[in-house]
Amino acid sequence: MILEGLMTTINADGTPNVSPMGPRVDLELKTFVLRPFQTSTTYRNVKRSGVGVFHVTDDVELLARAAVGKLSPLPPLEKADAVEGFILSGACRWFALRVESLDDSAPRTTITMRAVASGTLRDFFGLNRAKHAVVEGAILATRLHLLSKAEILRQFADLKPLVEKTGGEAEHRAFAFLERFIREADDGVAPLNDLERSADRTEVAHD
Repeated sequence: MILEGLMTTINADGTPNVSPMGPRVDLELKTFVLRPFQTSTTYRNVKRSGVGVFHVTDDVELLARAAVGKLSPLPPLEKADAVEGFILSGACRWFALRVESLDDSAPRTTITMRAVASGTLRDFFGLNRAKHAVVEGAILATRLHLLSKAEILRQFADLKPLVEKTGGEAEHRAFAFLERFIREADDGVAPLNDLERSADRTEVAHD
């Protein structure tokens, strides 16, 4: 099963990195299998440190901004105890992960990580159609090097009614932010994050 959320890792200078991530997990949420490409920040950080913290969140506005590398300033964070890393203060659940194995013999790395600690910060609101539309929009925003801007905007138009009908203020802001990002981006720009790089649901991969 793919569980989409946000991963925090530590950069070489000790600062936190926040990236969308879609690891394959078991039903007990003990084993997390990541598949980032070797050009991604998450890959470099996890290989160097051997740890990371995965978060379950219903904050799709945060996910959207992380997907396109527009997290400035960073969201509130607190230091983790179980591993050297950071916990997103606004997340619903977090899992401190430690590497069990890492195979980077191919460009798409397979990293198996084990949960060594976990915690619940607040109840999970859930993902309605608007939140799902924002997640899909965030994925589309990372595909500018694969699809034309016109095609991406056409798909945005299909998603927009879902946000208008079922979204709250945060979902409307997030969707408008992504749509504006697409319109202002240059065609064929390089991917920015790990949102698709980690997921097995598609071979399309982004940094």
